[in-house]
Amino acid sequence: MNRVSSGQPRKQRKARFIAPLHVRQKYMHARLEKKLADKYKLRNVQIRKGDTIKVLRGDFRDREGKVAKVNLKDETIEVDGVTVHKADGSEVSRPIHPSNVIVTKLELKDKSRMSKREGG
Repeated sequence: MNRVSSGQPRKQRKARFIAPLHVRQKYMHARLEKKLADKYKLRNVQIRKGDTIKVLRGDFRDREGKVAKVNLKDETIEVDGVTVHKADGSEVSRPIHPSNVIVTKLELKDKSRMSKREGG
């Protein structure tokens, strides 16, 4: 694990940028909607493909959609319906940082994801 004991911002930033993927996975958390947070007794969860999220910041505020892709290298997610038009007319997905979204519905195909956290 790449732990930094320094409080210097440059070293903190460098540690994030050179972190291995298994550590970067821990950065991919987003807050849960109030109902889900109460149900699972958690404040946030790791975002996975298939989760339904709501964008809270930026040009796509209040837009809801399913997570199409999670990019650990760039620490971003791609959401269905959140696209921009390029100059040549093609449509591309707009990457969003996980801190700018809230999870409204979880994809629970994997039974172990919330089995330990079942609240009700």
